[in-house]
Amino acid sequence: MNINRYAIEVSPRPDAAAGMASVNREEACTIATARQVAAMLDLEPDAWRAGMPLPRGWHFVLLAADTRRSALRADGFPGLGVPMPDLGLPRLMLGGRSVRFHRNIPIGSTVQRRSALCNIAHKSTASGPMAVVTLAHELRLGSHEEPAVVESQTYLLLPARGASGVAAEAVPAAPGKAAHAKTVVPDEALLFQYSALGFNSHRIHLDRDHARQVEGFPDLVVNGGLSTLLLTEFLRCELGVTPAAFKVRHVAPLYCNRPVTLAADAVGEGWRLKAFDDLHRLAVDMEVTVQ
Repeated sequence: MNINRYAIEVSPRPDAAAGMASVNREEACTIATARQVAAMLDLEPDAWRAGMPLPRGWHFVLLAADTRRSALRADGFPGLGVPMPDLGLPRLMLGGRSVRFHRNIPIGSTVQRRSALCNIAHKSTASGPMAVVTLAHELRLGSHEEPAVVESQTYLLLPARGASGVAAEAVPAAPGKAAHAKTVVPDEALLFQYSALGFNSHRIHLDRDHARQVEGFPDLVVNGGLSTLLLTEFLRCELGVTPAAFKVRHVAPLYCNRPVTLAADAVGEGWRLKAFDDLHRLAVDMEVTVQ
């Protein structure tokens, strides 16, 4: 889906900020979970020990949903950290996220998580009604006043497939010659493991018939968070860069079993990373601030 194709007109809703959901949880950053993330990324699980810093980007496991199955949306999406509303808009796509790291989270530590549905903006487009939902998260260590990690996520809630044509062409953008590049191929096992670690039951990642017949995609869709993780791991493992913050814009879907090109260039004192699909179209755009 090309997010930028929506010509948006905001319809103010005075009740948009009223009754917003929030969740407070104590989360354990266990060595077992860190090793599972490592195994998913095809890294040696036994390389990780209690007390080591959790690699930046792996904190997604601490934002896992715990929405009751009876409260899931029809598309199976539970929300990440806080239940996601339906609003009569049956399709959902991740639009973007921003993350800031203030300190490392040690493996084996316990963190306090606060997740909140902080804004719902109802909008009208040439393709019909939609809503932009913003979730905000804080992860705190012990008595520290400043959170260790702050993250916000923006989701697009969209009408049924026939009303807006979710399978629109992605934005054309040839990768060109990046200073650093590699190719990965997300498969069903990777999508399943990432979804399981985040307790994410969104059916576009797990149910091929739903992805194709209901949502109009050609195949299973790679999780937006997984594409972000692949980029931050490229940054960490291939380039030796530790992010202080990053902003991600999801332009178009990536699909299971199709090559994804990860590209990175140093820009000023930071980095610009992009993910391109198998037809060399821009899918994910990331701006990184370094330590």
